[in-house]
Amino acid sequence: MSAPPFPHGLRGVIFDCDGVMIDSRAANNVFFNRVLAYFGLPPMTPEQEAYSFMATAGQALRHILPERLHGEIERVTRDEVNYQRDIVPLLRLQPGFREFADDLHARGVRMAIATNRISRGIQTVLDFFALPPYFDPVITASNAAPKPSPEGARRICAAWGFAPADVLFVGDSKHDKDAAQGAGTVFAAFNGGELRGRITAADFDQLRRAVGAALPPLPGAQARSIF
Repeated sequence: MSAPPFPHGLRGVIFDCDGVMIDSRAANNVFFNRVLAYFGLPPMTPEQEAYSFMATAGQALRHILPERLHGEIERVTRDEVNYQRDIVPLLRLQPGFREFADDLHARGVRMAIATNRISRGIQTVLDFFALPPYFDPVITASNAAPKPSPEGARRICAAWGFAPADVLFVGDSKHDKDAAQGAGTVFAAFNGGELRGRITAADFDQLRRAVGAALPPLPGAQARSIF
C-alpha cells in the first residue's frame, strides 16, 4: 500500500486555469469555431477540440488553420473574433473554486497558477472574476515553456522554497500531469474524465476531502472550516 501524499503537510497548490479554475471548454470552442467560420472552414473535429484545450491559443490556431492562413491570425483575432470582447463574458468560474482558494489562503497555504494562456489572457480572467491576489507566481506561456514542460512548476516550487513533494498540482489534462510529474509535485487529476493522478477528484468538494488531513489548521481557536 503506497504512503499517503504530503507526509510533511501540504504547503502549496499550483492550479491550471482552464478546466480547473474556470469552466471554459465550451467558450473556447466558440472562439476557435468562430475563427474557422470567418475563413469559411468547418467547425473543429473532436481531435482538434482536444488539442486546442491543452495547447496555447497560438498553437491551437496554427494547428486548426491551414498554413496559408497563419499570417492572418493576429488580424482576425484582434479585429474580427476578439477573445476579450466576444468570449470572456461566456466564461464561468468553476463551482467551489473560490471557496477552496479562500480556505487555503486562510490556512496559509501558498497558491500559484501554471497555465498555457499568455500573461495578458490570464490577467483578463483574474480581473473578470475579481479573484483575490492569492496567486504568486503566475506562470504562463509568456514567461516559461508551455506545459507539458515542467519548467513552470519547477520555478514555482523554487520561488516558494518548497520541496516539490509538499506541493499539489491540480490539472485536467495529460499536459498538466506530465508537467506535474516532471517537476516532482503531487498531481491531482481534476474533472478530467479518464485522467488519473495520485489524487483524482471530480470537483472541489472531493479535492478538499482528499487533501484535508494534510492541510494546516485554521488559525484561531474559534475558527472552523467552511467545508
